[in-house]
Amino acid sequence: MNKQIFFGLGFITLIGFSALGFLINTLWSEQPWYFPFLNQVNFFIQIPIGLVYGFATAFVGWKLVNLPKLRDGFKDYSRLLSGFNLNIHEIIFISFCAGFGEEVLFRGAIQQFWGVWITSFFFVAIHGYLNPKNWKLSIYGIYMTLVIAGIGYGYEYIGIWSAIAAHFAIDVYLLKKMVDEEENELNNINDEEPPFQTPLD
Repeated sequence: MNKQIFFGLGFITLIGFSALGFLINTLWSEQPWYFPFLNQVNFFIQIPIGLVYGFATAFVGWKLVNLPKLRDGFKDYSRLLSGFNLNIHEIIFISFCAGFGEEVLFRGAIQQFWGVWITSFFFVAIHGYLNPKNWKLSIYGIYMTLVIAGIGYGYEYIGIWSAIAAHFAIDVYLLKKMVDEEENELNNINDEEPPFQTPLD
């Protein structure tokens, strides 16, 4: 997958998932399609609450996946991102696309029918973190199910922007950590390689 396709998927998540969430609300909800954005705590209170929750839970999650017994289970995700060479601006863009689009769909639309816990379990499962063939990754998946449930309750009691901010913060923190880790590993490999010598050296 090249970077253009990667960012195309980001746009699809932002626009397509949001539109799907609004469509679900239009067709099946008794509320207006835009109801997730109604009757909420002040926007400027929601955002910091969401950001603090997101960064704090992402910090704990990163510590969890880097435990010696669990580290190998998360490697494939780091390698998947290493080829994109994402900079901080691109990480912020992708994180906003995912945070906004997925939260409008899952918290703003699906959660009203399935409830907090089933929606959270489904959300984490489709991201591939609950894998019966990879118990190490599944431990992280169980942790993230709890985290996403917290986001779900935040949406219920605070508002959709707190959920979007939390999701955004989690993605920014973890993406930046994974990209930095891959870069450090590549630099260490390059430092260990002996300099090239010609037969005459």
